[in-house]
Amino acid sequence: MTSLIGIGVGPGDPELLTVKAVKAIQNADIIMCPASNKDRPSIALSVVSSLIDKSKNQEIIKLIFPMTKDKDVLEQTWKRNAKIVAETVSSGKNVVYLTVGDPFLYSTWIYMHRDLKENYPDMNISVIPGIVSIFTFAAKVGVSVAEGAEKVAIIPSCYDLSSVKEIAKHSESMIFLKDGRYFEQVIKVLKESGFPDDSIFAIGQDLGTENEIIRKMTLGEVNDGTLTTKYFSILVVKRV
Repeated sequence: MTSLIGIGVGPGDPELLTVKAVKAIQNADIIMCPASNKDRPSIALSVVSSLIDKSKNQEIIKLIFPMTKDKDVLEQTWKRNAKIVAETVSSGKNVVYLTVGDPFLYSTWIYMHRDLKENYPDMNISVIPGIVSIFTFAAKVGVSVAEGAEKVAIIPSCYDLSSVKEIAKHSESMIFLKDGRYFEQVIKVLKESGFPDDSIFAIGQDLGTENEIIRKMTLGEVNDGTLTTKYFSILVVKRV
């Protein structure tokens, strides 16, 4: 029976893929993956490239998801790509769709999956979870994400800084994902929100790759030289 499997490929290290994910990728007829435009490589595909058996002649299909905040463009993109996926699966092929991290955490998969479930209800769809950067980063830095009754906030890119300030007042740990271009503004908001200078502060970029950078200090020690402007970045701040 043909199927579609959404696969979380983790933060960047191919050794962090689950055994189930590796088997699904190696058994697929077609591997689909997201990219921001046709001329850019797919980061998700690059994570699993060493696992692909070229002798099997698996077809690679790159789906384009432009980096935009325009809702109309985004909705058209999700529907167009969901249709491509559906037509590919209906051709009798076993298809996997790769996504960085986990399919159900800030992923392009979420919107396509919703469209597919609504418009192609008979399609056999399953999901294999992936390790997200939050837990990879915590393991590398040695910082607990949460303990006891602590509250954790996970904030995506394109921050509404006014809401970040309010959330910070009620959280012991805050995790900022994806867009390092906002981090300098975030630091200012955190300090204004009452996070003390002795709070644990850790920042990283390109986790699981040869370009990985990780820094750990206190919030009071932060300066411009410790920040990052890379898109695939993570920032964790935790009260002590």
